[in-house]
Amino acid sequence: MDLLLAPPTAAGPVRLGSPYGKAVAAVRPWGKPRVVGPTSRRARRLMGDFDGVGYTVFFDAVDRVTAVELWRPGEGRQCTTRVLLDGHDVFTTPADTVLAELRERGWTVDDEDPGNVFVPGVSLGFTRQTSQEVPRDGQGLPVSFTSVLVAGKGYYDFRCGQ
Repeated sequence: MDLLLAPPTAAGPVRLGSPYGKAVAAVRPWGKPRVVGPTSRRARRLMGDFDGVGYTVFFDAVDRVTAVELWRPGEGRQCTTRVLLDGHDVFTTPADTVLAELRERGWTVDDEDPGNVFVPGVSLGFTRQTSQEVPRDGQGLPVSFTSVLVAGKGYYDFRCGQ
């Protein structure tokens, strides 16, 4: 299966801004999600995994999807699902290649913290943090991204001082 990332509108079948019921229906083919919250400090979330790819769907206070985060399969887990951004599997393509492609599109990439990279405006975020045994670059970071987050416009404004 291929999960297509379409920032800032969707991650796979989950569309940003969708109400809770539609989000649950979108992830239902992946199995029954675990529902977390809401709590006094946090809105509701859906969590689960399919074919080894972990996911969290985040909601706002009125139960609309604000972001979707996907994680690479755990160490030693086999996976046939690809998480694609512009044809690149973000969990197997070297992070530097993915970032170069984003810059070629004319997008600004904030990689001041190379372990937590984001694309403001498009609201796309990546991490390269894990305790798993994975190939690493000269800085000790995983060669490929370990998670990707797709959110609505403005999601990373707070990191840009806006």
